[in-house]
Amino acid sequence: VLSLALLERTGDDELKQAAKRVSAKIAGAVPPPLRHALDANALHAWGFAAPSASAVDLALVRRAIRDEEKLDLSYRDEAGRNTKRIIRPVALIYYAETANIVAWCELRQAIRNFRSDRIEDCRLAGLWFKGEGDRLRQVWVDGWEINESAASA
Repeated sequence: VLSLALLERTGDDELKQAAKRVSAKIAGAVPPPLRHALDANALHAWGFAAPSASAVDLALVRRAIRDEEKLDLSYRDEAGRNTKRIIRPVALIYYAETANIVAWCELRQAIRNFRSDRIEDCRLAGLWFKGEGDRLRQVWVDGWEINESAASA
């Protein structure tokens, strides 16, 4: 229930609606005393909600990850430079202030993180990377281990 409440903070309308549906199903399935506790809002996910990323539909990103379809982005880096990117999205990370798309960037030929609040435009590219998603997620995870090894040295 607390995890579902945290989804309210993502700024992602589709996830918010899904969380409400699941919460209603949970409330309908639990015994009356527990249902009363849920109705009393005894658990809270406090803090501000992330602003919605106006140029990117995160539901579209989640579908692209699931279907292994490339995305065509217009992206503004931290210095404000605009670039066009074709990416292979493999994960979506929700932070309090924004969501990040983890993807293989065809321009940089490496795993990169793309902040949703820096995306100017995002469209399905109509190109696929079928069967590569698991391998690319492993490349991403392997990068964590390299960074952890360097930090402990």
